[in-house]
Amino acid sequence: MGDSTVFTLAIAALTGGTAVLASWVTSRGSTRAATIQAEIAARSSRAERLRESRRTAYLDLIEQTHRMGELYWETSAALRLAGSDSRTDTLRVLHDREVAEYAKIRRCARVVELEGPPGAAAAALSLQKATGPFYEALKAELSGAPDARSAFDAAYSPFWKALENFVDAARDAHQTD
Repeated sequence: MGDSTVFTLAIAALTGGTAVLASWVTSRGSTRAATIQAEIAARSSRAERLRESRRTAYLDLIEQTHRMGELYWETSAALRLAGSDSRTDTLRVLHDREVAEYAKIRRCARVVELEGPPGAAAAALSLQKATGPFYEALKAELSGAPDARSAFDAAYSPFWKALENFVDAARDAHQTD
């Protein structure tokens, strides 16, 4: 019975050791699987936050561009009025509003540049720059330059085309996120 007890104890120790080792291996595997799952969830969450952040930036720029467009239509209507002091005063007020709205569109474009990707950022910068001809034409009109009104009207097509290009770039970027 002495040998049998030793043999039984050896088997029990071996079985216990195997159980402890198996438990340790399983624990390590479970820990590793949980870590991988947490990393995947965190990456997925970051990607979704970036996607939503970009989408918000794109929509803000589009909305601000439409506000600028409305201001430009209002300015075009004022440019069609016959020359008078009240027309000049109206144009000055519109010029001041244009400067204020430009600051907003510039901010929106900068946010798109920050959020990326490069294609959308470049299109946002082009859109921002497409406001320049309106500003120059209105400034020229206020200083009495001839043909300022036609220069103002000629700025519409490139402006709306720049918006269209931005929307295309934003859509492409948003679909590849």
